[in-house]
Amino acid sequence: MKIMRLIAVIFIVFSAVGSNAQNFTLKDFYSDNQELRTRTESVFNTLSDTLRVGQMIVPSLGKHGKPTDHVVELAKKGYVGGILLLNGTVTSFTNYRKQFDSICKAHNILLPIYSADAEPTLIRYKIKESTPVPKTNQIKTLEKVEEVTNTIAKDLKQIGITQNFAPVIDASPNQTVSNRSFGLNRDTVTLFSNQFITTTQQNGIVATAKHFPGHGYVIGDTHKKLVYIDGEMKEVDNYKPIIENGVLSIMVAHIAVKNNAKYNTNDLPSTCSKPIVTDLLKGELGFKGLVITDAMNMGGVSNIEHSGVKATLAGCDMLLMPVEEEQDVHEILAEMQVNEAYRQQVYNSVMKIIRLKICLGLIK
Repeated sequence: MKIMRLIAVIFIVFSAVGSNAQNFTLKDFYSDNQELRTRTESVFNTLSDTLRVGQMIVPSLGKHGKPTDHVVELAKKGYVGGILLLNGTVTSFTNYRKQFDSICKAHNILLPIYSADAEPTLIRYKIKESTPVPKTNQIKTLEKVEEVTNTIAKDLKQIGITQNFAPVIDASPNQTVSNRSFGLNRDTVTLFSNQFITTTQQNGIVATAKHFPGHGYVIGDTHKKLVYIDGEMKEVDNYKPIIENGVLSIMVAHIAVKNNAKYNTNDLPSTCSKPIVTDLLKGELGFKGLVITDAMNMGGVSNIEHSGVKATLAGCDMLLMPVEEEQDVHEILAEMQVNEAYRQQVYNSVMKIIRLKICLGLIK
């Protein structure tokens, strides 16, 4: 009986320790928290290199995404760190989230970060059945920014989406940006964007500022071809207060830079340029959050050979909508075998992804 009581006491003690384990939120992501670091490393150490690299892949589902069966096979192999829900309804996206959560749990794979292009201007088209909100350029007060952001966040949480690819902090002259921006005045764009980011992340959803280093003044559409910033990058300063405000993710655009001695990309898009992603965004601007590419099937990058591994070599943490997901995984793994510095860089990216998933409550 004494032995049985001792076992019972030990069980209660260990249960109490487990129940007292800290639950993290997005506020903890940038903190210097030893328990969060330990938990992140513990999860990381359970994964093979293949599964680690799989965390960097973000395929898409929906009307304009990949076939469901294709993404199912990727998920079963562990090649899905996130899923972009692209053009559908609240109902269809909720069903996708339930389906892929079940698949990942059944195959002992980390749950994905579900994302959407839920900008105020685009959400009506991207997520049918969502609550109507005004277009971004029609929002004229901070109070309205907060109201609209809370409305969007409520719909996203209902679905289970935990990352919003918004706000657009580009200026508005470019036709691609147009009514998706808060305007042309830099102070207004920064102020309203920071309110959008703060409110989004207070709702437990990762905000993503885009399109770095700035799409507002370029001529052309990166969906169709590579476009250029000619000379000075006028919108980089928009990101300084955004980063200081604690934005958790930044999307890098397929925009080349020319006639800029320090930041020429040599006819590569910024997504594949180490001077832009690592030296400028992570180095000079000090961004420590998640760096994700714009869609890798866009015309501004899709004709570049080995674009996936090039984007990760540049410093991007996640590849959005790769054309050939498995090829990217294998090419990243191959580069890791011959490049120790790159291997450590990939590990740092994966640790960042895992840390974010813990803060989102996707990893208990």
